[in-house]
Amino acid sequence: METFRYMNLHEYQSKALFAEYGIGVPKGQLITALSELDAALDTVDSSGWVVKAQIHAGARGKAGGVQLVKTREEAHSVAKSLLGSSLATIQTAGKALPINSLLIEETLAIEEELYLSLVVDRVTRTHTFVISAAGGMDIEAVAETSPEKILSIHIDPTVGVMPYQCREVGFALGLKGDAFKQIGTLMKQFYQLALDKDVSQVEINPLIRTADNQLIALDAKVNIDSNALYRQPGLVKLRDFSQEDTREAKASEHELNYIALEGDIGCMVNGAGLAMATMDLIKLNGGEPANFLDVGGGATPERVSEAFKLILSSSEVKSILVNIFGGIVRCDLIAEGIIKAVKEVGLTIPVVVRLEGTNVELGREILANSDLSIITADGLADAAYQVVKAAGKA
Repeated sequence: METFRYMNLHEYQSKALFAEYGIGVPKGQLITALSELDAALDTVDSSGWVVKAQIHAGARGKAGGVQLVKTREEAHSVAKSLLGSSLATIQTAGKALPINSLLIEETLAIEEELYLSLVVDRVTRTHTFVISAAGGMDIEAVAETSPEKILSIHIDPTVGVMPYQCREVGFALGLKGDAFKQIGTLMKQFYQLALDKDVSQVEINPLIRTADNQLIALDAKVNIDSNALYRQPGLVKLRDFSQEDTREAKASEHELNYIALEGDIGCMVNGAGLAMATMDLIKLNGGEPANFLDVGGGATPERVSEAFKLILSSSEVKSILVNIFGGIVRCDLIAEGIIKAVKEVGLTIPVVVRLEGTNVELGREILANSDLSIITADGLADAAYQVVKAAGKA
């Protein structure tokens, strides 16, 4: 089973899904090489074009990843500068993502920019529409400075999207005529898409109202719930590893849940809750975790070895804390796995191990007799202190 948090789709992939459900999208053509550009421009017959970098991040327009061009010469110049380069936005945390493809789209006469998304609300345990008449590139600022301009609509799963909710949204957005009718249809299409494809978030920003009063998804964002990917083999094929952290992608191959952080103390823990508590105690003792890493309940020697390799892929790591509760797997087997992994990887930095559970005393004895520089800890608090001390920070 996949263990990464969610799977993003590119804009062009999201729009292909939208089209399947009858949601209006601009005419567009994907290219992966400059040699394909002229054919794409011919296919997208328009008075001008929009060249859009395809990366897994929003705010591309502000970073120069979405550009309006009026001539073929401009299109070639922009495409040449973008394709094969990388782009960082305010949503990529300083990391530049590779641009391996461009979406060439038609230009449309925009009368109004709206915002529409459907998310899973963990508090109400419902799918929830988030709507605003103030859509566009500054929607984040709207949420911060004018929250009253954002409307939330909770969908009761027993009845789905109700007509009165569609009317409420239409009135809130100030829509009339065809656009008023279309917003209800769009909400139902969104909801069905989310149910069918196990979507955790689907977003259009901006949802535009054109000069002829039609609603079109000018942009598209879809996130798939990772826990449901076994039900979505067709969507799994769309996963783009080039847009993900290399270590996180590698972790998913070995059923490890790894998230890179910016500290220098590596963490290897079984169980997400225990991993969070471990990181909290490291910070409480003055250290900074280098990663979140959950090796799962079945912490086999092979998994432990791969986990060490992932942790050591960061050159910043100065010490490692292994915090394992031996419930499903006995502590003596875990200890043997740790020793095997340490020898295989050739660790040269301090390793602090805290074991609890079945056969814990035997596990500690095995570690103590290993002739390796492994520090055994008595309890989680002691383990956190020892690993921070080993990193030279206590």
